[in-house]
Amino acid sequence: METARLELRGVCKAYGRRRVLCGASLVVPSGAVVGVVGENGGGKSTLLRIAAGQLPPDEGAVHRAGAVGYCPQDLVLDDSLTVTQHLRYFQVAYRLPDLRWAEELLEVLALTDYRAERAGVLSGGTRQKLNLVIALMHDPAVLLLDEPYQGFDWETYLRFWELVGRLRERGRAIAVVSHLALDIDRFDDVRYLREGVLYAEPAGPPRPWSVGTDSTRTVGG
Repeated sequence: METARLELRGVCKAYGRRRVLCGASLVVPSGAVVGVVGENGGGKSTLLRIAAGQLPPDEGAVHRAGAVGYCPQDLVLDDSLTVTQHLRYFQVAYRLPDLRWAEELLEVLALTDYRAERAGVLSGGTRQKLNLVIALMHDPAVLLLDEPYQGFDWETYLRFWELVGRLRERGRAIAVVSHLALDIDRFDDVRYLREGVLYAEPAGPPRPWSVGTDSTRTVGG
């Protein structure tokens, strides 16, 4: 069995009197992609924030082995900075010797033509690409991706999953929050979040989620 890079045990979290997580447990091994699915507002983003160390749990334990790359739904961009300036800023923050991997990510996500553009003038899908590059550019051992392809066109969506496959082969532990039914077969394991607990099986019949495959359409938008 592969080594667990990320493990959450019995995690609980409440906002005031509203309990969002009630004993959620999750294991993400090296070389695996684990999906977390559930209703909007059900606590998926809270779970990932706790896993990333951005939010403390009220109860439970979190274990991380190695650097973490967290791609939240809320963008971490400065509208006044260009794509290249963002990379330079985070190169310093991550203490990276160079930007070779970041440049490769730009290529994979078809972002190279936007290097000189300010984030504030980019489309929603292009901004999300930059958000994802920033989360991955330090090549972390644990990847926490919260609906990372929001606004991607179909071709970039497929490129994203090709990239995830490469990262899996390199032994990265990857957790992806998704609400798309077509993602399910891409996961090595799936956990369904309902009533604050993660389950191995969905409740009731599958939801009729769908997404078009036309390259001009966006994913999850």
